[in-house]
Amino acid sequence: MTVTATAPATRPQAARPRKGAAAVTAALALLVAALAVVDITQGTAAVGPAEVFRAMTGRADPADASVVIASRLPRMTAGLLVGAVLGVAGAVLQAVSRNVLASPDTLAVNAGSYLALGMVGATGVSLPLFASSGVAFAGGLLAAGVVLALSGLGTGTVRLVLAGTALALGLNSVTEGLLLLFPEQTEGLYQWNQGSIGQNGFDGVLQMLPLALIGVVGLLLTARRVDALALGDDAARGLGVPVRATRVTVVVLAALLSAAAVTLAGPIGFVGLCAPALVRPLARLFPAFARARATWPAAGLAGAGLVLGSDVLLRALVPADTAVAVPTGVVTSLVGAVFLVVMALRLKDTAESGAPDRLRTPSRTVFLVTTAVLVAVVVGVTVAGVLLGDTGLLLGDVVNWAQGRAGRAVSFVLDTRVPRVLAALCAGAALALAGTLVQAVTRNPLAEPGVLGVSGGAALGAVLLVTTAPVAGTWAVAGAAFAGAATASFVVFGLAARGGYQQNRLVLVGVGVAAATTALISLLIVLTDPFNATKALTWLSGSTYGRTMADVLPVALVLALGLGLAVARRTELDLVSLDGDTPRLLGLRLSRVRLGFLVVSVLLSATAVASAGTIGFVGLVAPHAARALVGRRHVRVVPVAVLLGAALVCTADLLGRTVIAPAQLGAGLMTAVIGTPYFLYLLVRSRR
Repeated sequence: MTVTATAPATRPQAARPRKGAAAVTAALALLVAALAVVDITQGTAAVGPAEVFRAMTGRADPADASVVIASRLPRMTAGLLVGAVLGVAGAVLQAVSRNVLASPDTLAVNAGSYLALGMVGATGVSLPLFASSGVAFAGGLLAAGVVLALSGLGTGTVRLVLAGTALALGLNSVTEGLLLLFPEQTEGLYQWNQGSIGQNGFDGVLQMLPLALIGVVGLLLTARRVDALALGDDAARGLGVPVRATRVTVVVLAALLSAAAVTLAGPIGFVGLCAPALVRPLARLFPAFARARATWPAAGLAGAGLVLGSDVLLRALVPADTAVAVPTGVVTSLVGAVFLVVMALRLKDTAESGAPDRLRTPSRTVFLVTTAVLVAVVVGVTVAGVLLGDTGLLLGDVVNWAQGRAGRAVSFVLDTRVPRVLAALCAGAALALAGTLVQAVTRNPLAEPGVLGVSGGAALGAVLLVTTAPVAGTWAVAGAAFAGAATASFVVFGLAARGGYQQNRLVLVGVGVAAATTALISLLIVLTDPFNATKALTWLSGSTYGRTMADVLPVALVLALGLGLAVARRTELDLVSLDGDTPRLLGLRLSRVRLGFLVVSVLLSATAVASAGTIGFVGLVAPHAARALVGRRHVRVVPVAVLLGAALVCTADLLGRTVIAPAQLGAGLMTAVIGTPYFLYLLVRSRR
C-alpha cells in the first residue's frame, strides 16, 4: 500500500521540472514569433501588418507582395536561421570546452572564415554560395582548432579569449591587407564582414538550411556524450564515451553551423556567446536545462531572438533609410561587448596579477652591448627606410636634400618619405613605452594598449573626426584620438581597478571595450562617404602614408615627455611592478602613481594612433623582449623597449612599402603578422 500510495505522488513532482522547462521553451518560441512578426512589418516601404497578411494569403497588391515575398520574409527567415544556429553552436562549444566564454567569436571561427573567403576573392574566382560555405567552414574549423589547442580545455576563460582575440586580430589583418591590395576582386567583402541578414529572395536560406539541419541533427545525436563530458574526462571514459572523438566531432559540427551562418549573413558577432549565457541561469530553476537536449534548443531560440531583436531595435531607433545601410552584426557586436564586460565583472576566477616577469638580472655590460646593438639597428633601419622604396636613393641624395641642393624629383621623394620614417619610429617607440608603463602599473604581462581597448578608443575618436570632418588638421585628429583613448581607458581601468587590476577582469573588460570600439568604427565606415571610408580603412591599417612633419610633432613631444617621466620615476616603476604592499610600506601613494603613469600611457597611445594609425602588439612584444634581454629594472627596460618598438614599426613600415612595391601595406598589418605568433607563443609558454 505504501508503494502504491507514494508512486503517483512522486511522478508529478518529477514531471514538474520538465513541464517548467517546456513552458519556458514555449515562451521563448512565442517571443521569437512576436519579434518575427514585428520584423516583417519594418522597412522603407509602407507595408504594415495588414499588407503582410494579404501578401501571405495571396490577396495583396503586386507591389506589396513583391516587397514582402522578395525582401521582408527572406530577411526574417535568415535572422531566424542565423540566430538559431549561432546560439546552438555557442552552447555546444561552451559545453565541450567547459568554458563559458567559448563561441564562434572568441574561437576566431568568424575571422578564419573571413580570411578564407578573402583569399578566394583575391584570386578573382567567383564561387557559388554552397561552395563558399565549404571555404568558410574550412577556415573557421582551422582557426577554432588552433585556439582550442593553445588555450586548452577547461583551463580558464582569459587564456581562451586572449588566444582567440590575438589570432582573430592577426587573421583580420591579413584579410584587410588583401582588401587593400585587391579592391576590385574583394569589393563588398568589408561590408559583408559586418554581418547583415538582408536577403534578395529565399535562395540563400534554402541552400544553407540543409547544412544547418545536418549540423543540428548531428549534435543532438551526440548530446548524451556531451552530457557525460560535463562530468569530467575520466568519468566520461568510465561510461564508455570516446572523449577525443566526441570533442572533435562536436567542434566540427559547430564549425559547420557557424560556416552556414557566416556564408548566409556574414559574421553576426557575439550571438554565440550571449545566447547560451541567457539560457544558463534557467538550469538553476529547471534541472532539465542542465541536459544538452534541452539547453541547445533553448539557446537556439535565444540566438534567434537576439538577432531579430537587434534588427527590430535598429529599425525602431534609426530612420528606415539609414537602417538599411547599418549591418545587424554591428548591433549584436555592441550588445555582446557590453555583455562581455558584465561577464568579466562577475567572473570569480580573477586571481591577483603577479609581477610581469621574474627574470635574472644581466650584468651592466650586457645592457650596454644590447643598447649599442639596438641603436645600430635603429640607425640602420632608419637609413634603409629613407633610401629604399618605389624610388631608390643614395646617401649623397640625402645629404644634398638636407643642405637644400637636391633636385626637384629627389626633394619630392624625401619630403614625403622622411616624415613617414620619423612617424614610424616615434609611433613604435611611443607604443612600446605605453606598453611598458601599463604592464608595470597593472602587474599584468599580457596588458597592452591594443588588447585593453585603449588603442581602439583612440582609433574610434580619430575615425569619428576623419569621417565627419575630412579636412580636420593634425592637432584636431590627435585631440580626437586622445579623447577616445581617455574614454576607453577610463572605462577599462575604472572597472578593473576594483580588486587591484586583477588579470582576468582587466583583460576581459579590455577585450569587451575593444570589441565595442571596433563595432562603432565599422558603423562609421559603413555610413560615411566612400572616399572617407577608404581613407579611414587605409589609416586603420597602420599606414604612415601621407604623413608630414606636422603629424610627427605631437607624438614626438609626448614621447619626449613620457621618456623623461619614466627615467625620472624609474624607481617608482620598479616598486609598483612588484606588488601592492611594498610601495605603501615605503610611503608611496600607490593610487596617485598608478593614475599618473596610466595618463601618460594613454597620451602615448593616442598620439601614436593619430600619427600612424592602429598598430597592434608593439606594446606587448617590445616590453617582453626588453625584460628578457636586460632584466626587470626599468632603468634598463625603458630604453631597450623604446628602441625595440621603434625598430619593429620602422621595419614593418619599410617592408610594407618595398616588398610588393609599388603597392603598399600598412605597418599595422605587418606588425600584426609578426606580433600574433609571438603573442600566441607567450600564451603557450605561460601555460607550460
